[in-house]
Amino acid sequence: MTLEWMYWTVPTAIFFISLFAVLTAMGIWQALSPSVERRGFLPIATTPGDRLFIGIVTSMYIHLAWLGFTDFSLWIVFPIALGWMIVVMIWG
Repeated sequence: MTLEWMYWTVPTAIFFISLFAVLTAMGIWQALSPSVERRGFLPIATTPGDRLFIGIVTSMYIHLAWLGFTDFSLWIVFPIALGWMIVVMIWG
C-alpha cells in the first residue's frame, strides 16, 4: 500500500496524531465517567463528545473558509479556530 497520493508533512502528521489523541482521550474519559447532557449556547442539549464533534467540524469550516477567501498563512487562523474549540467545549 503506497501513500504517495498524499503529501505528508510534519504539520500534517502533527494534526492527525493530535486529532486521534484527542478522540482517544475523549473516548476513555467517557468510558470511565459517563456524562449527562446539558444546555449551553448551542440550541441543543449536548454531551462533551457532541461538543467536541461540533467544535472539530466548525473549526474545519473556519479553516476552509480562510483558505477560500484569503491568501494568508493558516497559522493566523489557527488560534481563532482553537479559541472557538475552547468556547464550544466549555460553554457550548
